[in-house]
Amino acid sequence: MGNAQETTAKILDTTLQYHYDQARAYRHQNKMGAALEELEKAATLAEEQEDLKGLLNTYHKFALAHLELEDRETTLFYSDRAKLLLKNIQYPYGEAVNKLIEASLLYGSGNNFQALNILDEAKKLTNDKNLLNNILLAEANIFLNIERFEDASTNLNALLVNSDEYERAYLATKANLGLARLYQKQDQLEESAKHGEAALQLAQKNYFFKEILNANLFLASIYEGLSDYQSALNSNKNLVQLKDSLFTIEKVKEDSKTADKIRFNQVNKALIEERTKNEELSASANRSEITAILTSAFLTIISILAVSLYRNNQIKLKTNDLLQTKNKELETARDAAVSAMEAKSNFLSTVTHELRTPLYAVTGLTHLLLEEDPAEHQKEHLKSLKFSGDYLLNFINDILQINKIDADKLEPLNIEFKLKKILTDVIDSLQQNAKENDTRVVLDYDNNIPLNLLGDPLKLSQIFMNLVGNALKFTKNGQVNVVAKLKERKEDTITVHFEVTDTGIGISEQQQQNIFDSFEQGSIQINREYGGTGLGLTIVKSLLGLFDSKIHLKSELGVGSTFFFEIDLNVEETSISDIPFEMTVDDFEFEGLHVLVVEDNKINQVITKKMLAKKGITCDIANNGNEAIDAAKNNKYAAILMDIHMPGISGTEATRQIRKFNKDIPIIALTAISMEDSMDEFYEAGCNAVVTKPFKPEVFYQKIGENVFKANVENKV
Repeated sequence: MGNAQETTAKILDTTLQYHYDQARAYRHQNKMGAALEELEKAATLAEEQEDLKGLLNTYHKFALAHLELEDRETTLFYSDRAKLLLKNIQYPYGEAVNKLIEASLLYGSGNNFQALNILDEAKKLTNDKNLLNNILLAEANIFLNIERFEDASTNLNALLVNSDEYERAYLATKANLGLARLYQKQDQLEESAKHGEAALQLAQKNYFFKEILNANLFLASIYEGLSDYQSALNSNKNLVQLKDSLFTIEKVKEDSKTADKIRFNQVNKALIEERTKNEELSASANRSEITAILTSAFLTIISILAVSLYRNNQIKLKTNDLLQTKNKELETARDAAVSAMEAKSNFLSTVTHELRTPLYAVTGLTHLLLEEDPAEHQKEHLKSLKFSGDYLLNFINDILQINKIDADKLEPLNIEFKLKKILTDVIDSLQQNAKENDTRVVLDYDNNIPLNLLGDPLKLSQIFMNLVGNALKFTKNGQVNVVAKLKERKEDTITVHFEVTDTGIGISEQQQQNIFDSFEQGSIQINREYGGTGLGLTIVKSLLGLFDSKIHLKSELGVGSTFFFEIDLNVEETSISDIPFEMTVDDFEFEGLHVLVVEDNKINQVITKKMLAKKGITCDIANNGNEAIDAAKNNKYAAILMDIHMPGISGTEATRQIRKFNKDIPIIALTAISMEDSMDEFYEAGCNAVVTKPFKPEVFYQKIGENVFKANVENKV
């Protein structure tokens, strides 16, 4: 008995599927009357066999067909009938199809975001490939409507290569038409025409007459936009022929007549069913007249409430859709602002980085010429050139620094350093500025501060270079005090109080309100008299933020200014690599050192080689990272001077490769740092030090000496 039932069910499913396939084929060929007749046969068969799922599926296919006919009222009729059946059975696939129809109706009413939410729910209910493909197509149409072009493109390109069992060619045709519309919206007319032609070919091959019409209609417009008037004329001719053959009055009448007849039959069946149920209820219950009146009244009230709720719901949907649209507009505006900021950052990064290479040649050659004992009148010009180069370099550094801060690309290091040496080096490097203004710079350093600390010495140097440099700029015939006092110590952490005090022109209370803002220098007059970018204090404020610290200011016009702040630093008690004394450039024995210079720029190679030769250092040249790795394997060098930005593998990657077979050789990164560069990355790769191009010669020699000397001491230990 069981086998007989299974066999009957299989025959029923096969027969229903045959009618569905026929209806689908007729529908794609725009033979809607024939399609509806096939569906009516399926509905009759399902009713006779009392197959609820089969009847439900047929109602859904009726709804989708009338949706294509843009008959909203009939679509709702069949969709509601299907919903009633869904209440009695567990059928996730049927629920998913019902949601697809509901979303399509919402989309037709302009409720795009509500439709997308319902399509998301539908996708979670089924894994049927054909249904999921149709959901993708519906989503793509909505994405196009709300100009989410990237999402639309993803869906449509997926449908281009679909392997759908039932609608592979039809979905690919629809996808090509969708992509044609997408590229048209983006003013990529040639790409749009390409997909339009692809859609037309598929439609013609499979007799998708409505899509043939739509493709020709679309291509006529596109070719006109491309000024290809012959192709536009051909498409228009095709349109005339198609309209004459496909959309005759007789055909439209016949399709409408068939649709009306089938809808009448279905509505009549529904009425008969309701009447039968009412008669059964009346016969079994013997209700009184008063009960009927009360029931009628109750139903009337429920109907009024339902209408009210429906209207309220429609208003809510419209309002919600409007809010979604506004949110989308705000998101678009935000994304545009972020893109603009990124474009600005990338532009400034590229400009500042590209300027450093020629600037390296300017400053390097100037230094070499000054070393070659020029005539007095030449020396004056060369000093002016050197000053201009240094000024331009400081300006570029400020722009790059503030750009990195804006892009949130700064991170503090955590390496060992000596605080007193940092402060001393900053003061020594600014002594020439102090001399020019007849100003003394005094360091008041608390010797209770531990010798070895952990933190970011580079950023601390930048902070004090800006603060002390700023103080010297506005102080003449006076004094600048740099103070470092131990405030508190807790186990391995200390708090240090810093001050930079000057006896300069001072800052008014009004100017103090915005002195830390970008490009602010108090007034135009100050800018013209003292020069500068107005970025120094902004950079200080942002760098201190990386240490969870804040800059404070006390100032009085004509008396001077004090900038002060506190920083927490970690203590490094034991340091194997401590060098018990400091050495200057003059103390190093450079004569006889042989190093490897890794540099792809020919001018930079010449300048670096000459600067090394001044100290008796010989060198080999590697033009790229691969040559550097080979040279380091086959030769012995005192150090490697590694450029970071090179064609092929970068200096960072070359350093990693060298460290695999040589852990000890000092590697000094010589680089024009860009926005994307991170000091952490250089040190993690294995660099011992970083010198930024264009560099000051004394810094260049000092870094070579320190690292070669330090490596020799450690190797001996």
